[in-house]
Amino acid sequence: VQLQASGGGSAQAGGSLRLSCAASGRTFSSSGMGWFRQAPGKEREFVAAISWSGGSAYYADSVKGRFTISRDNAKNILYLQMNSLKPEDTAVYYCAASSGRDWYYTPGRYDYWGQGTQVTVSS
Repeated sequence: VQLQASGGGSAQAGGSLRLSCAASGRTFSSSGMGWFRQAPGKEREFVAAISWSGGSAYYADSVKGRFTISRDNAKNILYLQMNSLKPEDTAVYYCAASSGRDWYYTPGRYDYWGQGTQVTVSS
């Protein structure tokens, strides 16, 4: 699976952005998918994950109620809708694909990673 993240950019606090992750390969529709982020000087952290069917999802407490993860298996695209953005959301965001079908919050459960897209939120 090859992953290409896009949709990052700059936003004001309180604004919105939508990230997309286009996947190639036949296994996308059977893979659990996730979003992670890494701010300068910090470790990569979990943001959100979704099961292969989209039937279940899991969020980090820091984004719960503000971010929504979704997927379109017909188009092989993963999304992250980010609303009510805060300056602390500033980071490089990565999409990831697992060989498993469930959602996972640990980076080690993911086998494929996209290149990352920068999100910058100003106050």
